[in-house]
Amino acid sequence: MREGGLGAPVRRVIDWQDPDFLDSDKIDAELRRVFDICHGCRRCFNLCDSFPTLFDLIDEAPTGELDSVESADFDKVIDGCTLCDMCFMVSCPYVPPHEFDLDFPHLMLRARAARLKHGEASAIQGELTKTDRNGRLASHIPALANWASNTSNKLTRPILESVAGINREATLPRYHGKTFAARAKAETPTLNRQAPAFGKRKAVLYATCFVNYNNPGIGAAARAVLAHNGIETEVVYPACCAMPQLERGDFEAVAAAAKAVAGELVPWIDKGYDVIALTPSCALMLKFEWPLIVPGAAPVKRLSDATFDIAEYVVEIAKAHGLAPGLRPLDGGVALHLACHARAQNMGPKAAEMLRLIPEADVAVIERCSGHGGAWGVMKGHFQTALKVGRPAARRAAESGKTHLVSECPLAGTHIVQGVERLAKDGAPAFAAAAHPIELFARAYGLDGTQT
Repeated sequence: MREGGLGAPVRRVIDWQDPDFLDSDKIDAELRRVFDICHGCRRCFNLCDSFPTLFDLIDEAPTGELDSVESADFDKVIDGCTLCDMCFMVSCPYVPPHEFDLDFPHLMLRARAARLKHGEASAIQGELTKTDRNGRLASHIPALANWASNTSNKLTRPILESVAGINREATLPRYHGKTFAARAKAETPTLNRQAPAFGKRKAVLYATCFVNYNNPGIGAAARAVLAHNGIETEVVYPACCAMPQLERGDFEAVAAAAKAVAGELVPWIDKGYDVIALTPSCALMLKFEWPLIVPGAAPVKRLSDATFDIAEYVVEIAKAHGLAPGLRPLDGGVALHLACHARAQNMGPKAAEMLRLIPEADVAVIERCSGHGGAWGVMKGHFQTALKVGRPAARRAAESGKTHLVSECPLAGTHIVQGVERLAKDGAPAFAAAAHPIELFARAYGLDGTQT
């Protein structure tokens, strides 16, 4: 048996419909097997809070080994996982094809799925994961929703913390009265027929729940950049990718979403369209997670093979066809946070490659987890931990001396801004906000009108 694996990581199909998958005794046995290997390695000590929590439990146990740690204490380890996937993709030497066959994040999902089955998962947090319902409701009353969720609102945020468990200091996404999908129907960007790629590619943008309800400007910037490069685009949003449900271990909901969204997008692939996901978590779901959860669904596999991250797609166009002229230098350097779910796609630092296509680009790359972990990072029990995990990324951003802060993940970007604000008390400069890389790329093209 080899000590560490040198082969490319391979993920197993998630057999969530097998009766043994949710068997409590079998889960406990697998947790103990994996945790004991992690204890002997400790390479992931500086990733999410799961690992230091696990190692502290073992070190403080009577025997100093896993055998004297109570299984009930494993909940703290399971709760600490943000599903960033960095242990699997970057740090762990024992992932498949190694004989130890470790997949720590998917094991945490299995444990959470068992909680859900046994009625031990939070019902309130389950309601928070219903992004489409919540987004539709908030889009009817955006001013009221944004007023109530503002961290400066001393009336509503304590109530939200008490009822929903959302930390009163955590910045929450804003809502818009007109979704990105609705805007796309009313506004079709003019194609640049002189662009090298004109007539050679066309793409359908999977809006994602975040861009659709919370930040249509990202979608508008993507459409504008692609139109300027001669790429015809359509916008489709059947439903959320169900990443929030995946975080809870709700595989049934994820499978249903995968089949529904694939059913809407595959006909576009049949017509010659590429598929672009506008946020990295959603791209990760379409490319990698869905095929593991519904492995027998041919449409899901076809969608996986046809999906690009937005930065990946722009780089692809640049290499295959060349970009349209017109890019101008930015008014300052860029601190670029590479989102964990972009790194987990194993495609390379495409956002950095894209931004370096801008003349005189000055890009400082930050390859540390923001600590946010989707809805995980805003909860009362996790927010301070999320800030702690994300402090190295925030410090690098603060010390970069750059004018612009961008992140491939909008939620991570906002969280890093909050981390920098806390460092600003020590004299570090603060950022007003974090942009998405495609928004900055649009700005370099002089397409500022795309920002809404």
